[in-house]
Amino acid sequence: MLFYANALIKSRSYYYSCKAEGIINFRFLLKMGASEAALHFLSGEFSCQFRTSSILAKSSSLLCYEHCLKSRNFGDTSYQQIKGLSKWKYCSRLNAFRGIHSVFRVEKLQNQFNSLICNCQQPERFNETIIKDGNGRSIHTISSNIPNHAQDEQMIKQENGAQLFSKGLKTAATVNSALPRTNTDSIEDEAWHFLRAAMVYYCGTPIGTIAANDPSEATMLNYDQVFIRDFIPSGIAFLLKEEYDIVRNFILHTLQLQSWEKTMDCYSPGQGLMPASFKVRTVPLDNDESATEDVLDPDFGEAAIGRVAPVDSGLWWIILLRAYGKCSGDLSLQERVDVQTGMKMILKLCLADGFDMFPTLLVTDGSCMIDRRMGIHGHPLEIQALYYSALLCAREMLAPEEASTDLVRALNNRLLALSFHIREYYWIDVKKLNEIYRYKTEEYSYDAINKFNIYPDQIPPWLVEWMPSKGGYLIGNLQPAHMDFRFFALGNLWSIVSSLATIDQSHAILDLIEAKWEDLVADMPLKICYPALESQEWRIITGGDPKNTPWSYHNGGSWPTLLWQLTVACIKMKRPEIAEKAIKIAERRLARDKWPEYYDTRRGGFIGKQARLFQTWTIAGYLVAKQLIANPEAAKILINVEDTELLSAFSSILSSNPRRKRSRKGVKQSFII
Repeated sequence: MLFYANALIKSRSYYYSCKAEGIINFRFLLKMGASEAALHFLSGEFSCQFRTSSILAKSSSLLCYEHCLKSRNFGDTSYQQIKGLSKWKYCSRLNAFRGIHSVFRVEKLQNQFNSLICNCQQPERFNETIIKDGNGRSIHTISSNIPNHAQDEQMIKQENGAQLFSKGLKTAATVNSALPRTNTDSIEDEAWHFLRAAMVYYCGTPIGTIAANDPSEATMLNYDQVFIRDFIPSGIAFLLKEEYDIVRNFILHTLQLQSWEKTMDCYSPGQGLMPASFKVRTVPLDNDESATEDVLDPDFGEAAIGRVAPVDSGLWWIILLRAYGKCSGDLSLQERVDVQTGMKMILKLCLADGFDMFPTLLVTDGSCMIDRRMGIHGHPLEIQALYYSALLCAREMLAPEEASTDLVRALNNRLLALSFHIREYYWIDVKKLNEIYRYKTEEYSYDAINKFNIYPDQIPPWLVEWMPSKGGYLIGNLQPAHMDFRFFALGNLWSIVSSLATIDQSHAILDLIEAKWEDLVADMPLKICYPALESQEWRIITGGDPKNTPWSYHNGGSWPTLLWQLTVACIKMKRPEIAEKAIKIAERRLARDKWPEYYDTRRGGFIGKQARLFQTWTIAGYLVAKQLIANPEAAKILINVEDTELLSAFSSILSSNPRRKRSRKGVKQSFII
């Protein structure tokens, strides 16, 4: 039996709004040991008011919400407003759940729809107000006054989201070609126009942005999906513009996907793994061809090129969660039981014991932004910088409880060991280069200087000529008998942002970028890595990858999205003029070139040979850079400040000279290496 109800869901501790987002997944809560939270919801911890009485008398009843409600209290009067409620002329799409063993789902009754959000004709739009007097009677009022931003939002939904995936898989190219070009007053206005055009909707609410909206591409591959790493600059841009809902929805929906079964060739990875991407699909309901539902279809790497699990997804998710709380002031999201549980699962996966002797995360090739074979397997700097940042962010957000004591202790131990390892062994400058040049090899002892048995002949000729007298950087990778001397931009920039690099090292990295501006920035910021692999080295390391040819894509290509990380790093070190200079260079071409994914050649002079146009994180990266330059204080939502306890422990370790002496005594603080 189908009951219609207007429901107001009030949050008390962890949940302050459910909205019809489809974010309360009781199956997930039960699986994660949070059944109590689910039962609290059903037993009345969240109060609901219904037009129809006694509809919860039977547990098999289907409870349907008409739309999102907002609640305010004015004395004895309970005021409820349905924001932007629309009368559907030809259909009803309802958010529903059956008992506690199902997730919210969206159903379409009467007519079959092929779009992911409702694409019905909406001749009437109104605001409905329900005022409940002291006697319990409800008074309904209707107002036709609609704010302009609501009309704009609906227009965007119809122009983009309603057509974006119609018939299940229609490409974004159809949408963008149909979008009217607005008369923009500036490049920023145009960028916001295209960023909003890339928004994806699920159950009528925005949950992310697709990777690219290129009308020139007939085949979208997976560029029509919402990628975790790609959405980060989009999410930051929306946060800085005080549009919090899309980020909140993204965080909670991806959290749901974390609990999904992940299997490839009969093997399942750890529970804490976050998907690389997801897509919204419209599928018919079982045994009912006249009704459809919206579903999220995640990819954990089973369909990715190379079938590589995304190690960075969970790390970026934690970083975005902290940024949301700091920017919006809404700490209730990170305090939720399911969010706390999901965060702990990611941490346990990252902190799990293994055979490695190093505190760094051991990963395979292609597990981060560089998602193709590029010789970064092992302990790439990008992963370590994100790892360190995520650990610091998680430590801020973990609820203080006895059950988390061991996890926090392990987290602190790893933070100290990781910071020491990266600062001591990944750093390279003229002085350290000369030291490596004089290394002795085959040292078997506890007080060896050349701990990793690095052969001096590994120093590449280009580095000797390229290294400036002032400046330095963190190398790309370190393994036994192997140092990857390439400069990787994201890893170095995020080492500054997260305080993984020391203050002096952070300034030296920016000094190097300035000194080697023509190599790392030139005609378009910023080189993802330098230098490119060429000739026989390229064939051996990449396998002859035709997409990663020298000075293209991940092999020395220029990526405009890195502008926002550069800007955060420069603001932290109080050197914003470096970022401003790079932004001005990018502004000369980005809009004219239709916001490409990347640029090719040594100087970044050509649009990438396989680059998608209207790439979302190119657009969002530019917007975030501009927003932060205009308001540098906002960068604090991303910056990790140097931990004083870790700094003290680190200084204590250095004073004991661990490079020459094996100590059996532990550090006075409760940290272990």
